[in-house]
Amino acid sequence: MTLNYDVIVIGGGHAGCEAASAAARMGASTCLVTMDMNKIAQMSCNPAVGGIAKGQIVREVDALGGQMGIITDATAIQFRMLNRSKGPAVWSPRAQCDRGRFIWRWRQALDSTPGLDIWQDQATELIVEGRRARGVRTIWGAELLAGSVVITAGTFLNGLMHIGRRQVEGGRIAEPAAHHLTESITRHGIRAGRMKTGTPVRIDRRSVHFEDMEVQEGEADFHRFSFMDTGRRLPQLPCWTCYTNPDVHEALRAALPDSPLYNGQIRSIGPRYCPSIETKLVTFPDKGQHPLFLEPEGTDTNEMYLNGFSSSLPMDAQIEALRHIPALRDVKVYRPGYAIEYDFFDPTQLKHTLESKVVAGLFLAGQVNGTTGYEEAAGQGLVAGVNAALACSGGEPFVMRRDESYIGVLIDDLVTKGVDEPYRMFTSRAEYRILLRQDDADARLTERAYAMGLATRQRYDRWMAKKAGIEGIEKLCKETSVKPLEINPALENLGTTPLREGCKLIDLLGRPQLSMDTLAAIVPQLREKIESLPDRREETAEAAEIRIKYKGYIERERMVAEKMHRLEDIKIKGRFNYAEMQQLSTEARQKLQSIDPVTLAQASRIPGVSPSDINVMLVLMGR
Repeated sequence: MTLNYDVIVIGGGHAGCEAASAAARMGASTCLVTMDMNKIAQMSCNPAVGGIAKGQIVREVDALGGQMGIITDATAIQFRMLNRSKGPAVWSPRAQCDRGRFIWRWRQALDSTPGLDIWQDQATELIVEGRRARGVRTIWGAELLAGSVVITAGTFLNGLMHIGRRQVEGGRIAEPAAHHLTESITRHGIRAGRMKTGTPVRIDRRSVHFEDMEVQEGEADFHRFSFMDTGRRLPQLPCWTCYTNPDVHEALRAALPDSPLYNGQIRSIGPRYCPSIETKLVTFPDKGQHPLFLEPEGTDTNEMYLNGFSSSLPMDAQIEALRHIPALRDVKVYRPGYAIEYDFFDPTQLKHTLESKVVAGLFLAGQVNGTTGYEEAAGQGLVAGVNAALACSGGEPFVMRRDESYIGVLIDDLVTKGVDEPYRMFTSRAEYRILLRQDDADARLTERAYAMGLATRQRYDRWMAKKAGIEGIEKLCKETSVKPLEINPALENLGTTPLREGCKLIDLLGRPQLSMDTLAAIVPQLREKIESLPDRREETAEAAEIRIKYKGYIERERMVAEKMHRLEDIKIKGRFNYAEMQQLSTEARQKLQSIDPVTLAQASRIPGVSPSDINVMLVLMGR
């Protein structure tokens, strides 16, 4: 049987769901191929979305018209804004979700998307004709043909799971691995490697002594993931914290000879920033305790996730160690933690559109590009899906700059620098953090998404209304003056210096002791302006406050970004024969030849290419 589409997406994880949804919204006839329709957007590890820098990515996916933010809000059972003690450039939303409801809401979203079909099967072979992807063949003999193919296979490509010395093939616990697809891709010259990740034990809440743990409540303010203001509909549940101790560590160390991480069983690269509990013991041998976070998996289940206890030790060793923790002395588990090895493809062989440089029409997104995390996968999936659809219709490629989004930083890092471990986004990876805040993702991206048909008119109208509200508050603050007699008593009560003479509201708001809320409480004109907003008042007021308070920093960073744009405008692809450029260092010649950068700015970010190498290229271009 043969089926014909514009875009075929292989894999129903977070990258695949966003890719298929975006391609269909762009008007491409799309088919999502997944091995299990009942585990679409499965949260293979922690049932949580967001976190440091990851939350910003989700806000960007939402601003572009993606689904992850909306579905997270609808299924959230705890929400927190991380990094509040720091500046707004690094505030990061995070939500604990109901795992089962998250899957079902994604299934509903895909089922209701016009132009999107779902096909339950396993892709085993990439069809390539004349160095161009034409479709896939499946394990059941179906042939699906398309103008673009998007691979988002997660950890399933030749997946191999480890618990102690036991090894079982699979892409997730109790789910089969995908064989043959990697080989059908690499035979065309695409390089592959192996990576490793892991997941913790799952615990029965009925066996936990919560009286020996510290409760960690969520927040109930106006913050959400989606700019569409979907709201939280589920009961909000607490998380719990406890710590390991020397007895736990002793039990774990005794089992290290059976650890696949240390007995030579696993040779692939694991995530350095999210280590297993056994790796923590080896890396920090003098540390007496490590924090653990017990998190609910849903409102209607006793299953809980023990964050911080990722492990691939034998199951009896894991359980014995846990029982040395007072709160878990009678612990019962649903299953132990495990490690998994899987195939990925060298992302330096991709364009910034996530299309392969080797096989035209082939797009790769998610963990197959060497990343880790639902959020990083979703961001890549959306970009790959959009560009796969555009490749069929002949539209201009969709690429985001580093000063435009964390997704742009992520993709540029992948295609320019490659990966030597599973890539996770951090705020420190972005040089323009003050421009890439979680509060202004809609300001950066929604108008662009609407112009290309990705975001809906409803989303665009909501942003324009919010934009008008922000500008109205800013205008009022610039034009409204206050006198010392009117405001000094309130200022003294708030612990800030009283005025000697009148000033504008915008100058007062620059004081660290004052916020938009406190100022609105003592200045009637400002309070009335905020209350007159039709909706999303708190969100709009916060956005205006950040823009006013950090105006100098924002403008300075924008100037730096615009200087870099000059190098971005200098196209060098196809202009140099790097192998013959003796003026460059040997390492620079090799790296430039391998990456083949599009612009001089991208060349400047390649590890091993020095500023002097860039100057040489500028001189040669001048000649």
